[in-house]
Amino acid sequence: MLRSTQRPRRRTGPLLRRLAVTGATLLAATAAIPQAGATAGPDPGVAPSGGGLSAVIRYTENGIPHVLARDYANLGFGTGWAQAADQVCVLADGFLTVSGERSRWLGPDAAPDFSLSSAATNLSSDLFFKGVRETGTVEKLLAAPAPAGPSKDLRELMRGWAAGYNAWLARNRITDPACKDAAWVHPVTATDVAARGFAVSVLGGQGRGVDGITGARPPGPAARAAAPAAEPDPGAAAEAARQLFDTTRYDMGSNAVAFAGSTTANGRGLLLGNPHYPWQGGRRFWQSQQTIPGELNVSGASLLGTAVVNIGFNDKVAWSHTVATGTPVNLHQLALDPADPTAYLVDGRPERMTERKVSVQVKGGAPVVRSQWWTRYGPVVSDLGPGLPLPWTTTTAYALNDPNAANLRGSDTALAMGRARSVAGIQDALKRTQGLPWVNTVAADSAGATLFTQSQVLPRITDELAARCSTPLGRATYPAAGLAVLDGSRGDCAIGSDPDAVQPGVFGPGRAPTLRDAPYAENSNDSAWLANAERPLTGYERIWGTVATPRSLRTRGAVQDVSAMAARGRLTVGDLQAQQYANRVPAGDMAAADAAAACAALPGGTAAGSDGRPVDVSAACGVLAAWDRTADTTSRGALLFDRFWRRLTASTPAKDLWLVPFSPADPVGTPRTLDRAAPGLARALADTVTELRAAGIALDAPLGEHQFVVRGGQRLPVGGGTEALGVWNKIEAPWNAAAGGYPEVVHGSSHMQAVGWDGSRCPVARTLLTYGQSGDPASPFHADQTRLFSQERWVTSRFCERDILSSPALRVVWPRERR
Repeated sequence: MLRSTQRPRRRTGPLLRRLAVTGATLLAATAAIPQAGATAGPDPGVAPSGGGLSAVIRYTENGIPHVLARDYANLGFGTGWAQAADQVCVLADGFLTVSGERSRWLGPDAAPDFSLSSAATNLSSDLFFKGVRETGTVEKLLAAPAPAGPSKDLRELMRGWAAGYNAWLARNRITDPACKDAAWVHPVTATDVAARGFAVSVLGGQGRGVDGITGARPPGPAARAAAPAAEPDPGAAAEAARQLFDTTRYDMGSNAVAFAGSTTANGRGLLLGNPHYPWQGGRRFWQSQQTIPGELNVSGASLLGTAVVNIGFNDKVAWSHTVATGTPVNLHQLALDPADPTAYLVDGRPERMTERKVSVQVKGGAPVVRSQWWTRYGPVVSDLGPGLPLPWTTTTAYALNDPNAANLRGSDTALAMGRARSVAGIQDALKRTQGLPWVNTVAADSAGATLFTQSQVLPRITDELAARCSTPLGRATYPAAGLAVLDGSRGDCAIGSDPDAVQPGVFGPGRAPTLRDAPYAENSNDSAWLANAERPLTGYERIWGTVATPRSLRTRGAVQDVSAMAARGRLTVGDLQAQQYANRVPAGDMAAADAAAACAALPGGTAAGSDGRPVDVSAACGVLAAWDRTADTTSRGALLFDRFWRRLTASTPAKDLWLVPFSPADPVGTPRTLDRAAPGLARALADTVTELRAAGIALDAPLGEHQFVVRGGQRLPVGGGTEALGVWNKIEAPWNAAAGGYPEVVHGSSHMQAVGWDGSRCPVARTLLTYGQSGDPASPFHADQTRLFSQERWVTSRFCERDILSSPALRVVWPRERR
């Protein structure tokens, strides 16, 4: 367990000491904390403060730290210390990424964990992030005055966070085998912390195009002498773009719902947040409470490496985020100078690209030097993923515009939300800082108000601009995916600005789809259209998302559930908890009975598999009919339906699957009624039965016997289901028949929170961090909350001082920075 290396000094401010250690008993316990073995302090050349920072960290059940400090620098110090104590290896790996040094230490060909970009290899990642460093991109953003740049409070938080991380490194031995004795774990600076924030900001833009940015090459002499290369096929590009920006395909998603006072038992608001994030790697959440007396008191979850609470609650308001459908980038198609493929024409005048040479150190080899090419619109890209090639020919190149590359405001947005006192305050925070790059916000407050808003940073591309300036490629990709491809040779096609926007070239917050004070406001990663099915949002530009188009099964199931809850009324936090673990399978409600009937109607109870061989599927018919339509760990038939449904929907288009097609007049209820004669239905049944029998899995096996994780040698059954099933409690796990089915969760429900108020100063909150606080397998907090998740339990939040100090697990740490 973590212990402070120094006893508290008596000259500490009386207010802080009084709040930190209420009563003589707690003061004595704090003073008795033993000193840990100290090692050399951090290198003064990178120490981000003058020394002397400190904080009080009170740990309660499940290793949740409550960080108490006198100001933002000291709060950052305590937060950085506590994050390092739990997740030092994951954090150090991320700092290795943003410093562009993965190839130096880990080799150029290995793959990063994809938490901070989509780079396929360490070398590609390093070329991008080293380029960011060498051009001073982050430093320039840090130098900008607020609100374009970070506020003073955030600067102090980041300065303190780096100092706290460094202090922990200096005074503790790393036991996590992921980086124990690793030479690449080293102290960081506040700029490193900001660089990590930059990486998170551009995840949906430049981060998605890293391989295309670092791999773009001008055509050589042979290409210039050959016949012109073919342009991308618009139809194929449209489909590739649709898949690329399809939020249901991401390894990040979420559900969130806010209920108004008109639907609750006491007239106060309720919020249920259920983010779906990776269970491993650098995009994990970490849970804490941050308190500066009289200034800030917020509890919730932070993305690792950030100094603020990103989603959470205080005594008056709660909020969560969901990944939004807004397309955060656009392309400019460049007309190249016939005499020089590194020059492009704007209104007939040539402009030379800027060449940026980037050198990366490589383990066991000579440095690799590559050029990147930049234009007034952004970097030249050769592709946006393998499915969307953007070839650089003698006549054409493509530049990527990502406005979030000028956005380091996300943490200021989170900080302002943590200080908000109402839904109106949340909305004001979003308007003033405008820092969210790729998420929606759903919020509720103690007065009973609700909010949904898609206040994200998007390039200001109106439908009119897209119609006037799209190239042939853009005329296909913009309707399909909101990805505009504008004619970069025309000055009149420049992206404009809104007067209320914090930065040029983006929509102002007044243009964001927003719903206030609806009985419920819900999002499950579809567009803003059905945040409330009775009050649909329309009138926004295509780049924000679609209107009157089919919704995902998860959205449809969620709207069915929460609208019924709102209509029932008298809701409490307990109802939110029940919804989280209900594990209803909308696909099962819609299709299981028809699938069972189609199965029972097969002649002789047999169906042909993909190999053409007949398979006796008769036993499956009764299992599907008797299944309870949930993805609980005890559900018999859930696994059979899951495997069948994935096969069927992967091979059969929606138009051939349902007898009643989608109707915008009934978007929650359509499409529906499974076509029992649908192509592939019998084959999917046969292949599923064959698969399960070959793996030795009974057709009616309880789901939890084959959907599980192993922690500390113990198999923990996991409820919930995949995106294709539409389950609120989303769980994504790769199939591995040899290992027993679904033996590990890769992403899904993460930091869950069910929050309400009862009129006291203490919010009524239940939380759960499904994968636990610590990355170290030896920590008692590595899998304790995973066990609770397996048992469908929650953690009761300790927000108020009396609750923190009465915790039977209370442990107090008082880390201090050496001067």
